[in-house]
Amino acid sequence: MPINHDTSFLTNLPQNFAIAFWERVEASGPREAFRYPRGEAWESVTWRQAGDRVRELAAGLLALGLQQEQRVGIASGTRYEWIIADLAVVCAGGATTTVYPTTGGADTAYILGDSESRIVFAEDAEQLAKLQEFRDQLPELSKVVTFDASLADGDWVISLDDLAALGETYLGEHPGAIEDVAKQIQQDQLCTLIYTSGTTGKPKGVRTLHRGWVFEGAAIKAQGILNEDDLQFLWLPMAHSFGKVLLSTQLACGFATAIDGRVDKIIDNVAIVKPTFMGAAPRIFEKAYARIVTMTASEGGLKEKIFNQAFAVGTKVDELTLAGKSVPLPLKLQHGLFDKLVFSKVRDRFGGRIKFFISGSAALNADIARWFHAAGLLIIEGYGMTENSAGATVNHPDAYKLGTVGLPMPGTEVRIGDGGEVQLKGPHVMAGYHNRPDATAEAFTEDGWLRTGDKGELDADGFLTITGRIKELFKTSGGKYIAPPAIEAKFKVLCPYVSQFMVFGAERNFVSALITLDPDAIAGWAAENGKAGASYTDLVRDPAVLEMVGGYVDELNGQLNRWETIKKWQLLDHDLSIESGELTPSMKVKRNVVESNNKELIDSFYS
Repeated sequence: MPINHDTSFLTNLPQNFAIAFWERVEASGPREAFRYPRGEAWESVTWRQAGDRVRELAAGLLALGLQQEQRVGIASGTRYEWIIADLAVVCAGGATTTVYPTTGGADTAYILGDSESRIVFAEDAEQLAKLQEFRDQLPELSKVVTFDASLADGDWVISLDDLAALGETYLGEHPGAIEDVAKQIQQDQLCTLIYTSGTTGKPKGVRTLHRGWVFEGAAIKAQGILNEDDLQFLWLPMAHSFGKVLLSTQLACGFATAIDGRVDKIIDNVAIVKPTFMGAAPRIFEKAYARIVTMTASEGGLKEKIFNQAFAVGTKVDELTLAGKSVPLPLKLQHGLFDKLVFSKVRDRFGGRIKFFISGSAALNADIARWFHAAGLLIIEGYGMTENSAGATVNHPDAYKLGTVGLPMPGTEVRIGDGGEVQLKGPHVMAGYHNRPDATAEAFTEDGWLRTGDKGELDADGFLTITGRIKELFKTSGGKYIAPPAIEAKFKVLCPYVSQFMVFGAERNFVSALITLDPDAIAGWAAENGKAGASYTDLVRDPAVLEMVGGYVDELNGQLNRWETIKKWQLLDHDLSIESGELTPSMKVKRNVVESNNKELIDSFYS
């Protein structure tokens, strides 16, 4: 199937995100829009029901005095109420300010204060406590709407139902108010203020516009890869732009979405929900890969031999197929047998109906993508950043190159600038950083292209490959350039017990590494090796674990250039986490924080 580069859809876009939602409600009224867990069961909501709830809540916000482009915060994990609250803000003409539920109280206060948020939706007692603690720093905040009705006090804190009741009264007096607001919203009006979690400094508020989100959904719809009959499983943080672009895609295409933001429930949920596609960060695919590989290894014997042979055959078939070569009959027959014995069981772990996964927010390990592909599970990788409403390039199920982030979406321009920097232009690019004119100026080239800070290459067919963050590339004292992401990715394929592998050595005479282990995976290893119940800290000091990890480091070094090899390394006594401040909420490593926290250890490698 040829890729659609036609940009004629740009002439017929909805004027704004609110109208995009109301058009979907009108077109798909009785069809399922969302489902979410209630106890052990899943509850379903139609587009019409969702529209009725959004209308009431939007009118409630108008009753509270919300004006065009005024900010409303949402401090919550991913759940149905998050999406309904966001749509209500947009349909009232406001702009959503997103706050991760893991964000500390001081940073939450900074984000809500900097954005001048007038109203905040708070998920639970934990989020409400942050607002109460820093209330004196939030003079603009007049009302909190909680998803937990038991926390409402009828004054500063009200429930969703209280807000809906205000809306009903308001609509009785102003019956056409919501329609009037939708017509007034301009395409260049502020829609969302997303504070980038960033790996350095204070978060910056990215001003994303209505035209950006409308464009994103329409551009993906134009590719013809999703339709009303698809079913998405959504767990990604809605405070992140990746979650928001999936919502814009849903409005454009009309499929239903099952929502549950609990990360520990992802694998269980997909088996129950049986989605046709799901978006995820690479860490989810890494964990699933490691879990399947280590479980099979623990069973050993004939089952492990069959498993390994299956993937050897699957990989060979893939190499031939992707190269446009025919598969010899004996290999084809073996592949058919292994598909029944092994690959079908891997696919069943994800519900058995997956057409493709979408990977974004960080670089996907190409070898892990190939492993999934051998099992009949396609991961199409895309690329973008909050500053361009999340999506700039994406692979297509019928035209993809594993290891690349695909082709520019229709309507998006991509070029490689000075120093190999990827630069972007299109309707999805931000208006700038909130209250940060200097940072905004730095984000653009003199001729108006968005500077991504990523180093990349475009091949002859137009596929983009990202080779790393420019600021993460370093040079050893011997003058050799090192690309940490490439080395780190190799190790994650070799060692199924690793969580994070971080390479250092800027201006040093050799390369070193800090390693953390996946707590679940190493606990499984411990149970199989007579060390069940041992703590994580004890395990990372255990000589047998050190020997096991050392074997994988040696294997890695055998695949690297001499100047890239890891001369010294150490296991940390804890895994990195969002709570420790060493991971961003989108699970990217804050390399500078890890380096600072372990400065003495890293220095000792070179003393």
